Amino acid sequence: MRIVFLDAATMGDASMAEIAALGDFICYPSSTAEEARERIAGADVVILNKVIVDKAFLDAAPSLKLICEAGTGINNIDTVLCARRGVAVRNVAGYSTDSVAQIAWMHILNLAGLAFHYNEYVKDGRYSSGSIHVDAGHPFTELARKTLGIVGMGAIGTKVARIAEAFGMKVIYFSTSGTSHCKEYESVSLDRLLQESDVISIHAPYNARTAGLIGYEELKKMKPTAFLVNTGRGGIAVEADLVRAIDEELIAGIGIDVYEKEPLQKNHPYLHSRHPERILLSPHIAWYSKEARARLAHEMALNIRKGW
Repeated sequence: MRIVFLDAATMGDASMAEIAALGDFICYPSSTAEEARERIAGADVVILNKVIVDKAFLDAAPSLKLICEAGTGINNIDTVLCARRGVAVRNVAGYSTDSVAQIAWMHILNLAGLAFHYNEYVKDGRYSSGSIHVDAGHPFTELARKTLGIVGMGAIGTKVARIAEAFGMKVIYFSTSGTSHCKEYESVSLDRLLQESDVISIHAPYNARTAGLIGYEELKKMKPTAFLVNTGRGGIAVEADLVRAIDEELIAGIGIDVYEKEPLQKNHPYLHSRHPERILLSPHIAWYSKEARARLAHEMALNIRKGW
């Protein structure tokens, strides 16, 4: 069995030994579309993360039987065409639940707690040269008795909600699929979630229902003291509109881990806001804990063992 991993650089130092033991394993750090088509000739199994699977890709791999997505989202794969060609597609759900929830809360706590401001305030000497023992000009926000609104109450959203309860927060959610299957928390309309939430955390997939879900008109409905955090998918909240809302002080701050185009472009509006202190960015790292990547590699090996 020939197994080809087209963009393994995203796995970092995670061990691929369990996968390598399953067959003739070839691993590439990254692949352009042209390189990918050359490298998958004769492959039985292809592992990929961001490589686009389209007709040209499948035409180049007539013996392909299984595509393993090195992650959860499969919007880079034409699954309908794969089904027609008899190529199985498997992702790995749940491997990053704890990891993403932790980074979502890193953003929430740093935004509400002004962690980066306080760190800089002490290190740049302002605290040492001050006359009182506290930074009186920048009080932080308590989360207790505030409302957390979650967009997309799947496994990660539920984990984030349970952590919110430990802080004494009320939790509401908007179901992007319209199913409202979670009965632990109150399902509300998007308008109500925007109006009532002190913190909004996005944990939805990117699809036709969620693309551009939160734009300028929606952001105007939020409290001026509210924060928005996106560790779901870039493009669910319109990026230029988020910066506009920050610049116009319609909302208090944003924490972003995912972007429409990655890596983030140097001319991106996020990097040129009039209020950079209200924008906390991380490099699509929420899924990337050591433990999550080890689980991902193990689950991909299991997917290959299952066959097709």
